[in-house]
Parts: sequence; structure tokens; C-alpha cells
Amino acid sequence: MSRTPVPILAVAGLLAVGTVIAQDTKFSPQGEQIPGPDYQDESEHCCYSAGQPRSREEIAREWLADLEHWRLEHLIRMGFDGVEYARPEFLWTQSSFIQPQMMIEDRFFFDSGRYTVDRYLDDLEKRYGGIDSVLVWHTYPNIGIDNRNQYDLLRDMPGGVEALRQAIEDFHRRGVRVLFPVMLWDQGTRDVGEPNWDATARALSAVGADGLNGDTLGGVPRAFRVASDKIGHPLALEPEGGPADEALAWNNLTWGYWKFPFVPMISKYKWLETRHMVNVCDRWARDKTDNLQYAFFNGVGYESWENIWGIWNGMDDRDAEALGRIARIERTFSSLLTSPGWEPHAPTLQWGAFASKFPGRGWTLWTLVNRNEFDLRGDQLRVRFQQGMKYYDLWHGEKLEPKVAGEWATLGFEMEAHGYGAVLALDPGERNTLVLDGLLYKMHELSRKPLETFSHEWHFLPQHLVEIPPTQPRHEAPPGMIRIPETEFLFEVSGIMIEGGNDVGVDVQYPWEDSPRRHHRHWMSVRPFFIDRHPVTNDEFKEFLDATHYHPNDDHNFLRGWKNGTFPVGWDKKPVTWVSLEDARAYAAWAGKRLPHEWEWQLAAQGADHRAYPWGNTWDAEVVPQPDKGREMRAPNDVDEFPKGASPFGVEDLVGNVWQWTDEFEDTHTRAAILRGGSYNQPQGSLWYFPQAHRLDQHGKYLLMAPSIDRSGTVGFRCVVDAE
Repeated sequence: MSRTPVPILAVAGLLAVGTVIAQDTKFSPQGEQIPGPDYQDESEHCCYSAGQPRSREEIAREWLADLEHWRLEHLIRMGFDGVEYARPEFLWTQSSFIQPQMMIEDRFFFDSGRYTVDRYLDDLEKRYGGIDSVLVWHTYPNIGIDNRNQYDLLRDMPGGVEALRQAIEDFHRRGVRVLFPVMLWDQGTRDVGEPNWDATARALSAVGADGLNGDTLGGVPRAFRVASDKIGHPLALEPEGGPADEALAWNNLTWGYWKFPFVPMISKYKWLETRHMVNVCDRWARDKTDNLQYAFFNGVGYESWENIWGIWNGMDDRDAEALGRIARIERTFSSLLTSPGWEPHAPTLQWGAFASKFPGRGWTLWTLVNRNEFDLRGDQLRVRFQQGMKYYDLWHGEKLEPKVAGEWATLGFEMEAHGYGAVLALDPGERNTLVLDGLLYKMHELSRKPLETFSHEWHFLPQHLVEIPPTQPRHEAPPGMIRIPETEFLFEVSGIMIEGGNDVGVDVQYPWEDSPRRHHRHWMSVRPFFIDRHPVTNDEFKEFLDATHYHPNDDHNFLRGWKNGTFPVGWDKKPVTWVSLEDARAYAAWAGKRLPHEWEWQLAAQGADHRAYPWGNTWDAEVVPQPDKGREMRAPNDVDEFPKGASPFGVEDLVGNVWQWTDEFEDTHTRAAILRGGSYNQPQGSLWYFPQAHRLDQHGKYLLMAPSIDRSGTVGFRCVVDAE
């Protein structure tokens, strides 16, 4: 029988494919995880092969053998050498178990004009035992409000590089390493003029940071390793997503966006390199039980992220307590948790209890989780025994008395529903250390109060509208102002932040609402007021400066673009920008005015018919400034340039030129201002830039930190006066 010849190129193609898919494994990785053993039901003899029952222990042993073979071949394919994990400057990553992402606007980190690192860390120490590293987030969601790039925003933090470096030294004094993000998608703001890796290496070296987080990256490119090494300030690299396999060699940390089936999956990257640190990240989850159990089972860390873009998703008391106890054990045995002999899914005696075994020289650690919704008591582990071995229930801080039968010892202890366990075995001749004795004492004290006694109820964080004091009522309209009559007004508006969905806590909480939320609708009686026909101009603001000699204490970026106390020629009728909320309030007070409440601004722009734009319900590009989509931001247009864009009351320049300050909201952790009207500046190339809100039923929420960084080239203001 003749065969059809196969072309040589086709054979080559098949061989090339074969090098990718040749390996046969029953447990192919799923994203960043590898599935656990395939237990079929809840009986001890749960699975059958050729009619013969197999125990869970046999199933797990076959699963582990398959994974060990896969790992060996996969590391060869990767050409992995592990050199970056042996470097002394990166050893800290192997014990960086707890790492929050911290917004720079968090008031526990910065408040009342100064950095308060100790206050921030003391709060975390009190609630869940502290942290090992922190990702200091200084960009999104505010980036893109103007053309400042990620490096500009770093330098614009209060006090500049010098003060920020001191804040990082304060973290280091408390044993906390510091990372900053890099956004490779930030290619629509000001061109930094050099490759991102070089700019990042220089910027983070200047402030003394320890590492970087690659936002949206599935692996930080090797160029960042080369750049930071080149300038003599090596940075640990942490991508947000799991790195491409080869990048595991130089990405010492990563986040874990995981799935959480009943049978625990294991970290692909820790399995390939046990010194790799994963911080499990599930930012919007309110119940952290799955996150914490999977982290403990895998012997990895947790991204304790609570302030999410100014939206508070705090841990409840039970989760915080569990995290503190987990971290205490992990920190004590960090060297064991990097054991190359890690054995996930080590045998357990009860269904729903899962263990990982971390053997070391003379010491062996098991981390356990109870995935059941009921307590487990009695025998839990059966382990190899030698005369003189000692066993400890670390979770309860007690010595265990094994039931010995031949070469096996059975260990019994209790695990709470959805709880945790930890066992330490000491080989004959190994002695307790002061560190172990200290851990046992502390865990014994903590375990007197079971996790079930802590509240598992999640709470949102209430917000408060900052008061705007009324002005002296006026009977006649002051020059340049328009009267808005008293009316019953249906105030409807929605926040346009990119993330958070419709969850409680998103956006803001008005005084008539019982929680923060994205969408708002409220009938209200609005008293009469006068509002500026146009935003305050450079010429008007200079009059204020000449009269008062006002100069802010924090003057970084104040009236940026002005020189020698005045604005450039031709800017007299342009809206004043690069003024903070505090600067705008100072002007308003001098003028006998105030900033508008948001609903006053919207009423003046919208009138009684709830139109979408000041001029009607259809967007008209001819009555607003042309958008600037370049990287070098031009100046705004004159305030009186588009009279056809006026509102029904005759108020002009409301939309598409500069954002305008209105109300401020605050909670325990965050301050934010509501900006109205959108602007002409529209950086391109990414959906993550501060979104526009040109429609009158939308507003922008702008996180506040300090005047130096709050000031923007696209934010101005107009004033109102109360009417009799």
C-alpha cells in the first residue's frame, strides 16, 4: 500500500509543534494554577482503576509524581537557572508574605500636610499583625487628568523626592520593603524621553524603593532587570499577572489571580520555583476565606488590599484575625516554606482537610486548611515516626502526643470550620529555639479565642460631605454673575470611575443617602443663588493675588506656567488652572463667594428639562473647544469663546474646556473632590486614563492628597453667591 509523501516543511512544522506540546500530563496548568488531585467523591476509597479501589493517598501520590515529572521537563524547556533567587538583595522577597497596595491618598499614610508612615503601619499591626512590603500607588485613577506622566506624578508628591525618600526610610525602619508601580500603558501623557525601564530605574533609585509592580503586565520585561542593575540599584520585579514561563527567572514575585474550587489548586510558579513569592489578590472579595486558605496551603502570601482606588473594601474582624495568625506562622518558618521538597496535598485523614508538607533539615512543617463548613476534630495526620521525634500543634501553640504504631505516628487536633491548622515535627536531637517557644506561647494565647468568635460581617465605610459655609446673601447679581432662581430640582448623576461596578461604597455618599453608591437620584429644594457666567480667569485670579499677596504653604505646581507673578501674554481670559481646591476656596473667600455644591453647578448647567448638555441633548463639537489628543498639552481656550454652548440660564464654558471644582467628600481613609464639566485634554492609547464626563448626568471623582499633586492643568473653578 503506497503512502502519500509528507513534505519536509510539514514535518518540520509538526516537530516544532511537538516541542511545545510533547509533554503528557494529566494536570495541565490552568492560568497561574495547577489543579489538585482528582478526588471523585467523599469516601476514603473514592476512585477506581480497572475495578480496584484507590485511596486518596494513592491518588495524591500519583498526582504528585506526574507534577514532578512535568516540572523537571518544564524547567529544562525554560532554561531556568534560578540565579536571581540567590541574589542577596532579593532574598527579602521570599518572606514578603503580606503586601497591601496602598493609595498615596490614604489619610493614614498622609494627612494634614505630612507623611504619617507610623500611623499607617500601627493600624495594620493592630488589625492583622502588620505587613512585610507595601506597593505605594501614585497613578491611576487620577493619571490622565492632564499630561503629567507616571514619573511626573511621583515627583509631584508632597515634598518631592526628598520627602518621599524619607517616608520610604520610615517604612524601612519598620522592616517594610517598598514597591511602586510602572504603567507601560502610559504612552499618551508627556513623553518621558527615554525607555520606561531606564526612567523607572532612575526614579525608584532616587527615592530608595526596593521593587516595582508591573501594572497589567504578565511578566515584567527583562529590560527592567538590566536597567536597575546597570545603575547599581537592583529592583525586585513583580508583575500583576503571572509571568510568561521564561520571565519567572527574573520576576521574583507576582500576584495570584486564582480560582478557588473545594480541592485546593497549587501555584504553578511556586511549584516551578519554590522561592518565588505569590501574593494572592482578590481585591473585590468581601469574604477572604478562600484567599487566605489557598495562600496558607501553598505557603505563599496575600495582597491585603483594602483601599481600592479610594473605595474601601476592608477586611472583617475574622479575616483580619486569621491573616494575622497565618502571617505569624509563615514569617517564623519562611525558610521552610521555600523548601525544594514541598509536597502539596500531603496525606490527611479526614475528608475536606488538605495539607502541604514543607520538609527541612531536622524540621518539617505542615500547613492545613479545613474546607468544610463544620469543625474537624480527632485524628488529622499520619506521619513517619522515629524515637525522639517531637510534634507541635502550631495553630494552638501546644505540644502533640502522637499515637505511635510501628513507624507511623497519628496526630490529632482540632480545626475550625473554614479554618486552619499547622503542625511542626522536630527530628530526634533537634531542640526548641527561642523563636519557636515564642511562637508557641503567642499562638496558645491567641487560640483561646477561636476565629468563630470574631465577626465575619463586612461593612462599607460611610462618607461625609465637607461643609461649604454660606455667603452673605445678595439681592442683586454681582458683576459677571447670573441668578438661578429657587426651584424643586431632580438631581440625577452617576460616577464615571472605571472600576467597582454598582457595589456599595463606590463613588460618593450624599447627605440624603445611607451609603456611597455610583448612581444618584434625589428631588431637592434648591435655594436661589448667583453663579459666575464664566470660570475664574487668569486675569481675575491675578487681581486676587495682587490684593492679598496669597501664597500657599505647599506651592509646588501653583500657577504652573506663570512667570514672575503673572501669566503669559494672551492668557488673561483663559480659565486659571494649576490651582488646588484650597487655592480656589481662598479666592472665593476673598471675593465674598464660595464654590458651588455639585447640584447647584448641575442646575445652572442643565435647567429644568434635564438636558444632556448645556445646549441640548445632542453633542455639538462646534460649541466646545477642540480636544487635545497629543502628548504636549496646550493651554485651555478663552472662557467666552463659545457662547453658543451656554446653558438655558446663559451660563457659559461649562463643558469641554476645564474641569471645575465643586464638593469634597471624605471618609476615614480618603478625601475626594467632585469635578464637573470634563476638559479638552484627552490622552490616547489606554482606557485607564481619567475618563471624561461631558454629559450633565455624569461627574468625575478626583482623589485628593495634597495641593502639590492635586493641582492640575485642566482643573479650574467658578464661584457662587447665595441670593436673598
